[in-house]
Amino acid sequence: MESLRLRAGGPLFLIAGPCVIESEAHARMIAERVAKIAADAGVPYVFKASYDKANRSSVNSFRGPGLKEGLRILRKIKADLKIPVLTDIHEAAHAAPAAEVVDILQIPAFLARQTDLLTAAGKTGRAVNIKKPQFVSPADMKNVVEKIAFTGNTNIILTERGSSFGYQNLVVDFRGIPQMKKLGYPIVFDATHSVQLPGGQGHASGGQPEFIEPLARAAVAAEVDGIFIETHDNPAKALSDGANALPLDQLPGLLSRLKEISDLVRSWRTL
Repeated sequence: MESLRLRAGGPLFLIAGPCVIESEAHARMIAERVAKIAADAGVPYVFKASYDKANRSSVNSFRGPGLKEGLRILRKIKADLKIPVLTDIHEAAHAAPAAEVVDILQIPAFLARQTDLLTAAGKTGRAVNIKKPQFVSPADMKNVVEKIAFTGNTNIILTERGSSFGYQNLVVDFRGIPQMKKLGYPIVFDATHSVQLPGGQGHASGGQPEFIEPLARAAVAAEVDGIFIETHDNPAKALSDGANALPLDQLPGLLSRLKEISDLVRSWRTL
């Protein structure tokens, strides 16, 4: 089982897709359209979608198709479109079956201190993307990566997604990007969860998608290795996290502009 490895300091890459698998047809449509957008921009692409969102605000919120059906859909998208895929895992027991299908296992921010989950993901040998918790400092991510590296797996990615700033608000401290880069792993910026307002709608999280682009531009200027974007063709009808999703028709322009910034920043290394 060959593992995808994303490189620190390489070309800017994109991780993007819907928050959750709403249906096989919808997930495939998003994957196809984003793959073309990324190819047109010359940006390597990883499709992301969750088979289960176990940390929804309300017990009544849509969670996804579940492990078995979700992995079937992800396997088919990966095989048919020839693109790598990423999904969240919430339980240690899901690490091995998910790793049989996906290229990157993602640890949700709320679970990034769960030792058993981290080590189970590490033992699969797959790449592991860890969302930095809202309540953990960039320097403390050293302890998180050590739990995975302890298994012998150093194929690790760290994703910045904002820090708690009072109730129902997140802010991004861009000092964290160079701080985490010192750990030696690729750093990703989550441009959509960073504009989330956790629990801001009472029964669900709100969001401020108008700030996705300026934050993403700032992160690329700060030399992140990848950008993470949840995107949807109709965010108002999305079954999860639509309030902070990027409308799909805005992705081509945004990605093109981010690629220009990335190329400029990377050119400075040769001066």
